[in-house]
Amino acid sequence: MENTKSNKHAASITEYIAGFSAEVQALLEQIRETIKEVVPDAEETISYAIPAFRLNKKNLVYFAAFKKHIGLYPAPTALEEFKADFEPYKTSKGTVQFPLDRPIPLALIQKIVRHLVQKNLEKTKNKSSL
Repeated sequence: MENTKSNKHAASITEYIAGFSAEVQALLEQIRETIKEVVPDAEETISYAIPAFRLNKKNLVYFAAFKKHIGLYPAPTALEEFKADFEPYKTSKGTVQFPLDRPIPLALIQKIVRHLVQKNLEKTKNKSSL
C-alpha cells in the first residue's frame, strides 16, 4: 500500500498507521511494539513524513509502509553490521525492505534496535565526557 495523502501528513505514528489497510496496519503495529519493547523510553515521532523513534534527542530508527514492502531505516552502520542477516531482503544505503508477502522478521528488528540503542548510548556518553 502506498503512502496516501492522509498519512503523508500524519501528526503521529497512530495517525500514520491508520492510513493503511487493516493487514498493513497490523504489520506496522507489530514493528512499533517490537521497537517499544526494546527501547520503552524512546519518543515516538514523525520525521520525513514517516514514523520514527528518538532516543536522547537523536532519531534512532524509522519505518514506513509502501505498496509491496515495509521499509526499515536504521543507520547505515547497522546495515553493515547485520549484512548477513539482511541477505534475504532488498537493501540500499540506509534501508532494508521487508516484503509484505513474507513474515516480518521481528527478532531481527529487535536485534537491530538493540544495536542502535547501544550506539546511541555510546555517542551520548562520549559527548557528556567531553
